[in-house]
Amino acid sequence: MFLKKILLAGLVFCSFVMYGQDYFPANDGVKSKNENYTVFTNATIHTSPTEIIKNGILVVQDGKVVRVGKSFPVPANAITVDVSGKHIYPSFIDMYTNFGIEKPKRASGGGRGSQYDNTREGYYWNDHIRSEVQGINDFEYSSRDAKAFIEAGFGVVATHQQDGIARGTGALIALNSEGNTAHRVLDQNVAQYFSFDKSNTSRQSYPTSKMGAMSLMRQLHHDLDWYEKGNINTKDLSLEALTRNKTLPQFFEGDDVYDAIRIDGIGDQFGLNYVIVAGGDEYKRMNDIKNLNRTFILPLDFPDAYDVEDPYTAAYIDLNDMRHWNQAPTNPKLFEANGIPFALTTFKLKSPKEFKGQLMKAIKHGLSKEKALAALTTVPAQLLGKSDEIGSLKTGAWANFMITSGELFEAKTKLYEHWIQGQKTVVKNMNTVDIDGTYAMRMAGTSYTLTVKNSTSGKAGFILKNGDDEIKSEGKYANAWVNVTFPGRGNKFVRLAGQVINDRFTGKAVLPNGDEESVSASRVPAKDDKKEKDKKKDDNKAPVIMPMTYPNIAFGFKQQPSQEDILIRNATVWTNEADGILENTDVLIKDGKISKVGKNLSAGRAKVIDGTGKHVTSGIIDEHSHIAAFAINEAGHNSTAEVRMSDVINPDDSDIYRNLAGGVTSIQLLHGSANPIGGQSAVMKLKWGASIDEMLLKDKKFIKFALGENVKQSNWQSFSRFPQTRMGVEQVFVDYFSRAKEYEALKKSGKPYRFDEEMETVVDILNEERYISCHSYVQSEINMLMKVAERFDFKINTFTHILEGYKVADKMAAHGVGGSTFSDWWAYKYEVNDAIPYNAAIMHNAGVVVAINSDDGEMSRRLNQEAGKIVKYGGVSEEDAWKMVTLNPAKLLHLDTQTGSIKVGKDGDVVVWSDHPLSIKARAEQTIIEGTVYFDINRDAQLRKDVKAEKSKLIEMMLAEKKKGLKTQPAKSKEKQRLHCDTTETIH
Repeated sequence: MFLKKILLAGLVFCSFVMYGQDYFPANDGVKSKNENYTVFTNATIHTSPTEIIKNGILVVQDGKVVRVGKSFPVPANAITVDVSGKHIYPSFIDMYTNFGIEKPKRASGGGRGSQYDNTREGYYWNDHIRSEVQGINDFEYSSRDAKAFIEAGFGVVATHQQDGIARGTGALIALNSEGNTAHRVLDQNVAQYFSFDKSNTSRQSYPTSKMGAMSLMRQLHHDLDWYEKGNINTKDLSLEALTRNKTLPQFFEGDDVYDAIRIDGIGDQFGLNYVIVAGGDEYKRMNDIKNLNRTFILPLDFPDAYDVEDPYTAAYIDLNDMRHWNQAPTNPKLFEANGIPFALTTFKLKSPKEFKGQLMKAIKHGLSKEKALAALTTVPAQLLGKSDEIGSLKTGAWANFMITSGELFEAKTKLYEHWIQGQKTVVKNMNTVDIDGTYAMRMAGTSYTLTVKNSTSGKAGFILKNGDDEIKSEGKYANAWVNVTFPGRGNKFVRLAGQVINDRFTGKAVLPNGDEESVSASRVPAKDDKKEKDKKKDDNKAPVIMPMTYPNIAFGFKQQPSQEDILIRNATVWTNEADGILENTDVLIKDGKISKVGKNLSAGRAKVIDGTGKHVTSGIIDEHSHIAAFAINEAGHNSTAEVRMSDVINPDDSDIYRNLAGGVTSIQLLHGSANPIGGQSAVMKLKWGASIDEMLLKDKKFIKFALGENVKQSNWQSFSRFPQTRMGVEQVFVDYFSRAKEYEALKKSGKPYRFDEEMETVVDILNEERYISCHSYVQSEINMLMKVAERFDFKINTFTHILEGYKVADKMAAHGVGGSTFSDWWAYKYEVNDAIPYNAAIMHNAGVVVAINSDDGEMSRRLNQEAGKIVKYGGVSEEDAWKMVTLNPAKLLHLDTQTGSIKVGKDGDVVVWSDHPLSIKARAEQTIIEGTVYFDINRDAQLRKDVKAEKSKLIEMMLAEKKKGLKTQPAKSKEKQRLHCDTTETIH
């Protein structure tokens, strides 16, 4: 054995010589090459996740696998290592790290003003596009950081600069701490990386939102196409790099399930095969994820349980967060079950040391061990195009492998050695004997017990007791010897030294006076520890997982609701048509449409709702809403016509459910008012639990414009962006419309042109293929925009807010523009000082199509009451007031041919009210969209009980986690942010 150790040491020394390149001169000795073999015998060799060789042989030479198999002659010049009873696995690969690359510090500057222009010459116009970056240029190997990866099982990592939207390329690094850069770098440009996060290196404002980042990525690819066709005379080093690296694997980092859908959209539009770095909550929308047909890299940053011992703080934890703790560990299992290809990563963990625990949790929650191994070996190797080099143990591959005590994904399995490029790292000495246990011994007339723990870890723990009293002691276990020092009588130290052989400790104790005493002790048989048994039993129990709902938050459906035929009988029906209000009338909804309106209708197989004493109306439509969104403003430019609210829809927003409970069936999700030309609207139906695509009405094309204080940045002392005055706002419009006409003329000429997402949108406005909803207050600006539109031969569709509309109602009617206003908001800022509650009635009486909107997630669920106020302020009839939240907003959104009234052939979007709909007593009892009941007041009462019961069950489970000594996080209250016109979000 001693000779074998000497030979192995010699092999390692010779391997250092190997690291001099063949063409480098040798001035420190004889130039020679090590050609010895290292042969591992009698191992269970897992050459791949699906191939296992028992009693196998692995031959390694010069850092590579020479041969692997069952039985064959061993080369003569070989050093043989017998690993009987051990397992050999290929090293793991992590494709998504920043190992050895420090993220740049945030650029200085800032303050109230924003930076709108780029800071670099010769690169793309946006500083956050950094595709020219090569991670290898910032790379510095860290043995300390490598150690954590190596001990977690990783032999190779791909590392890149995790900074910016287009991040450039990463390098593939072997974690060979004995080598140097020449040998560690397997590929200096292994993949290209993207994200939605801005770069720290620049304070350039655009994009300030995720929808802006989406638009930037789209325009980037249009510009790349334009550049590659030779239409730009100057060099753009960022675009050059994109072209150079387009054949590499493309990795795109997302934050959540909806980022995955966004990334897929960009990939589909431009034919890009993005591998998506997941957010970890894809389990919420697994069918949508499956339909993307993408490959994913999954982080395992499962949250800790909340500390819920204090019932007051526990009450504030959102059910959504509780469920995420419970359900997130099932994410990998669900990917496997749905046949979605994936790799695993340490990304988002504080340290690779956490990886095994999180992986074991995923396995306990259903991920198969075979798929886990594939996700760490063959899958990443294949995605990187390196299957012949890494990820498996086959001839010619790098000798990257682990030697373990048993099957890799067992809790007690130890990693002994990790070989990378043929270089050995000892994690735990495989020859160290496990001496864990409790030993009874007697020294100097006193009885003791010595308990040894983690003896093979390299940091053994010792607990010495005299009876029940623990004695402070220090000890170590190395080279088969135990040494323990502890205070004896008179606090003078006793030194104990010995070996454990065949469960028996034999050695000596050196007493404080120098006398020596032989010590012999036997291992005490393990007691039948009920706690330990219970722990094992608990560990083997399948975890309890809360059932999914649609959406997967409180008040979601256990099953997606389905369309059904519905007959509402004997109700008071507000038709919004020439028939007016009909008493004791039936409404039949069939195949999602209003089929019949009349008396004594036959139900057939339809579900019957008794409408006696109730009122039935078409669903409320909110023309100006900011619910169900992840962002409202893209404030990075004075025009952001290219951005799309459809890119940031949040279908899991609880305000959707609350709006349904207030009878709202459709909304226009508007961009905010941070700039004169804002972003494209999303017109949608509030189909709770459905996908974004199922909610969107894609043929309805609108855009938000804005006037006044917000767009000229009056209220936050920012002076770096044009316009700064109301006159400047007008010039922005004239400039963009003029440029759009020039753009369209060039496009129609047949000459080459640069596709411009922003100009395409403005051209649509000029051609009245996209319609303006304009945030407005002051009459002078309202007049101004109508005149600008008439100058360019189109009409404004809607003025929203329009609180001075009563001053120019005649001009609005002549122009043909609608007004979407508040019922009685005024004086909440300077330009609203002249607002009056009679505004809606005056505009209505002048012939303007008037709607009452919310601009607020709270008010939107009480729009029926807002409409009621119009009867008081101005004497508008009840029917006309009701139309202001139903038919009139439908007209403004060009939806009136399909919804907004109860008419045969229109969509079955109706509400059953408990009382007169304009009354403060009225409650929506059923809210129906296209024949599907999305809100039912009786179901709601049951759901409130269900939510309480589920939270109680999850709290019990979290308390049990803490009782087991597992890590917890503090209970946190998460206040819901209400989004408005002036809400700005900043992405970093």
